[in-house]
Amino acid sequence: MKEMKFLHNVELHKDDIIIRTAKPSDVEIITNYYILNKSHLAKWEPERDENFFTKKGWHQILCKFDELSKNGSLVYFIILDRQSARMIGTITFSNICRFPFHCCNLGYSLSRTAQGRGIMTKALRMAVNYMFQVQNIHRISASVMPQNTRSKAVLNHLEFKAEGFAKDYLLINKQWEGHELVSLLNPNWVNPHVG
Repeated sequence: MKEMKFLHNVELHKDDIIIRTAKPSDVEIITNYYILNKSHLAKWEPERDENFFTKKGWHQILCKFDELSKNGSLVYFIILDRQSARMIGTITFSNICRFPFHCCNLGYSLSRTAQGRGIMTKALRMAVNYMFQVQNIHRISASVMPQNTRSKAVLNHLEFKAEGFAKDYLLINKQWEGHELVSLLNPNWVNPHVG
């Protein structure tokens, strides 16, 4: 199997949670997270083949993430409960583009058992701050299904602003779903091409 050496090695703490970039040794906890939350996440995420729910599948995915991380186009965080060290969620910044866009897309998931406690808002705040302050991203874009009220509330708490609606945007659970498009701008963005 291919050896992975992730470029980013980020770990952030706040109260009862830790967010950190995934490591090769995380194959088992990531696989278990997706197995345990398969039915919970199915209504919000693209349909997954069975390989997605295996250690071998996640080894392959993490190898791909390693390549994307090295070329600067992906940051993949896992969210851990600080006390139990159990994985309770994910945060993905994908399609990271530099000049002239300085933007990325945001995706995230939270385990069924961690819902309704403000965990995702707290975790995303840390991750967004990292992307703005360390990665110097200017715009973070996200999309959310209109009926996903919890996700919409999280994005609203973080002050993401509505930008429009994309009809038949993503194939979710074998059906094209429209998504509300939102974004958050970095108020302290620094132009790397000046000075």
